[in-house]
Amino acid sequence: MRVLVTDPVDDAGLDLLREAGHDVTTGHDLEGEQLLDAVRDAHALIVRSGTEVSESVFEAASELVIVGRAGIGVDNIDVDAATRHGVVVANAPEGNVRAAAEHTVAMTFAAARSIPQAHARLREGEWAKSAYLGTELNGATLGIVGLGRVGQEVAKRLDALGMELVVHDPYINQERAAQFGAELVEDLDDCLARADVATVHTPLLPETEGMIGAAELETLGDGFLVNCARGGIVDEDALAAAVADGSLRGAAVDVFAEEPLDSDSPLLDAAEIVVTPHLGASTRAAQENVAVDTAQQILAAFRGEPVVNALNAPSIDETAFPAVEPYIELADTAGRIAVQLLDERVGDVEIHYQGDIAERDVELVTASALRGVFGSLEYEVNAVNAPRIAEDRGVEVTESKTRQADDFQSLVTVTVGDGTDEMAVCGTLFADDDPRIVRIDGYRVDARPYGQALVARNRDEPGVIGFVGSVLGQADVNIAGMFNARETSGGEALTVYNLDNPVPEDVLAELLADERMIEATQLSLEREG
Repeated sequence: MRVLVTDPVDDAGLDLLREAGHDVTTGHDLEGEQLLDAVRDAHALIVRSGTEVSESVFEAASELVIVGRAGIGVDNIDVDAATRHGVVVANAPEGNVRAAAEHTVAMTFAAARSIPQAHARLREGEWAKSAYLGTELNGATLGIVGLGRVGQEVAKRLDALGMELVVHDPYINQERAAQFGAELVEDLDDCLARADVATVHTPLLPETEGMIGAAELETLGDGFLVNCARGGIVDEDALAAAVADGSLRGAAVDVFAEEPLDSDSPLLDAAEIVVTPHLGASTRAAQENVAVDTAQQILAAFRGEPVVNALNAPSIDETAFPAVEPYIELADTAGRIAVQLLDERVGDVEIHYQGDIAERDVELVTASALRGVFGSLEYEVNAVNAPRIAEDRGVEVTESKTRQADDFQSLVTVTVGDGTDEMAVCGTLFADDDPRIVRIDGYRVDARPYGQALVARNRDEPGVIGFVGSVLGQADVNIAGMFNARETSGGEALTVYNLDNPVPEDVLAELLADERMIEATQLSLEREG
């Protein structure tokens, strides 16, 4: 596999990829047509914040499996486009968490004690001791906007230093905040009004862009603002104005809406604003950690295993994966059988889990069932884009679980409906993870889901199976195995024939010409790609 690296990444991660036998190509500062040319035959792309991974990149890179972001923020990656093209986007949120938290703490102290300003004046020969009256953090209130991984680490460190903590984060509850010694407040303004120091730790999203502007800074009042999260969350012009006119005591900023920061930025004119050039993750340990984490996720994607930090694909803890892995292909096959037997009419899909599998995290299994359903209907369907395809097609997808399973330890049933008719296909695993299809449309069968198959429904009369075998034999189509089931004697029967080769169309027509035959559907159980 070929891995393209377009931003500087520590060799610790790249060496892992090379040791696994993959071709690693570096091309820093690629953009425009050069980037599109370089990515055309790449199977993985590793970036940091310097590369814009747009729709055109995914259109050019038909072989691309995964984009790995060596860091946290992915605002430079069009994740929606990646999903449409079936490409995994994964970041490395853990590797630089400590580094970002420590830089936040350092910036908080730097702003509160005017350390950089005093340092600069002393270097210029000025003993400006009386010019700076610092603010003690012990006993002060820290307002944390976003209690994610970095926010949690900041909370731990500054709580230990005697600060009172209040948190605004709509995605956590009070119990979670209390674990970090913080009080949760529902309203951002409440958090800022109570804070002596406010620190930002949210991703840059449409709902967080410009989240802290002039009105919010006025609410913060005579305090400090620290932003080591993402540029664009804080209105930089409003921040510079608030510090310049003294309504805000000071600020510390490591990230900017446009990077590098322009030399005429108003942030550089306000003496009480500490600025650093996006250094939050710039430690030796952090750079090595994110590179290794990114490489490991790329290796997992190449092996067809879950990508732990995938942002647009079903994921699962690597320790839980072995228990559900055998069901992934089984669900895919059940989906493919069901949709083919319903003549590819899809209006709704239900995936029902029974028995032991119902106790597991089955998100990845459900996505694989959808991959099977849509595999013959769409180009390049995989577990990444199958849920999006269902949404785009207006197909209702439901997932249900039952802890009990009659006759089997675990069952996975995929039911495809078109609003009028439906087709249910049920699969299980026998000993040694041997997959079997055990029910089709209510008929009890025992079919091995491999290769080519013929599902025939007929009147339950003597000689029908012999007739089918004779017609197939004359066409040189060998039967590898078969299983017959019926509703009642003399009613209807369903037979699954495992075949060594496909049934020609004229042979299918010959079978259906017999008045005893009701349906005969050829199935391809080999998944392309």
